[in-house]
Amino acid sequence: MTTTTTSLSTVTLKAKRDQSIRRKHPWIFSGGVKHIQGDPQAGDLVKVCANKGRTLGWGHYAPNASIAVRMLSFDESSPDDSWWHSQIAQAVAVRRDLNLFQSDGQNACRLVHAEGDGLPGLIADLYNGILVIQCHTPGMHRTLPTLTVAFREALGECLVGIYDKSAKTLLKNGGQASDDGWIWGNAPKEHCATEYGHQFDIDWEQGQKTGFFLDQRENRSLLGTLSQGKKVLNVFSYTGGFSIYALKAGAMEVHSLDSSQRALEVCEKNVRLNGLSEDCHKSIRADALEYLKTDTLGEYDIVVLDPPAFAKRASARHAAIQGYKRINLRALQGMKSGSLLFTFSCSQAVDDAMFTNTIVAAAIQAGRTVRILHRLHQPPDHPVNAFHPEGSYLKGLVVRVDE
Repeated sequence: MTTTTTSLSTVTLKAKRDQSIRRKHPWIFSGGVKHIQGDPQAGDLVKVCANKGRTLGWGHYAPNASIAVRMLSFDESSPDDSWWHSQIAQAVAVRRDLNLFQSDGQNACRLVHAEGDGLPGLIADLYNGILVIQCHTPGMHRTLPTLTVAFREALGECLVGIYDKSAKTLLKNGGQASDDGWIWGNAPKEHCATEYGHQFDIDWEQGQKTGFFLDQRENRSLLGTLSQGKKVLNVFSYTGGFSIYALKAGAMEVHSLDSSQRALEVCEKNVRLNGLSEDCHKSIRADALEYLKTDTLGEYDIVVLDPPAFAKRASARHAAIQGYKRINLRALQGMKSGSLLFTFSCSQAVDDAMFTNTIVAAAIQAGRTVRILHRLHQPPDHPVNAFHPEGSYLKGLVVRVDE
């Protein structure tokens, strides 16, 4: 039996508005819809047809949204239970082949990355046997019973529990109010996961997103290779991912800066979890921009700027670029010659070229020479669907700052 009811509704596209769907791009914008047959509600599975009636595929419907349909399949057959099980099995196989969650030194990774795995609206992160699911669309949330069975089959004994953390994301995307909670199994309130041998306390209940930011794993590892004997400032530190890697690699001193006292407390807990010297670590509760205005930046050999997304949509792009320029300008003005800046943007609306140009503009205004040493992106468990380049959201630079 299928848990997602196939609606009788059909979404027909305007003439010449089906090219992107034929190229398997998963988004149908409301402006491309010619008419709708039936009365689909938020989250209903709808058939998508070309202007002349040819079936293009099936997707989840979202009324009153700029993205009217998020495509699931691109053929005449509607997704059934076997389709869902196959999609989950493929996603898990990709991570298993990368050895990302079944070794002593690595048991945390993203198992499903929305469009990157052909499942728009679904995020699933695995933390040492606990799977935290975040549904961004009502249609995906309705499918949780089927997804639960599919994940249990694909993961087997290494799965201990499944936690649904979709309440806030559903409300933002037209879904009904719901409570977060366990949908299968459970776990102690305190739970640790291992990333490349580094221990992290994971709080899926109160933490941001699913409890941790797995997308910076490879970039944290790179920071570690450059941190021995250095003094590091981790701005927007959250629970200290970059800080732990730097300390464990032999950094002389690491300062973690965040506006959240609770995040800093978890950061300090992570320092203790990894058996690191608390004398080498300092938490700083402050506004990032205000702190960057101070004269202290010249003390650091490496500065990490990993701010939250400044632009959730294209309409906020200009303001986001100005925000990135502002914080990077402050950093570049204060950093000493020969120091390194790790700087990031996780705003999907700001692409690589825009971000690089923003850093260049900040360097010109600061009067500093900068050399780009590394271009950074999201790791392979956050794959980019070749037909959906918008999925490449994380971009970063490592630059050397000189006079």
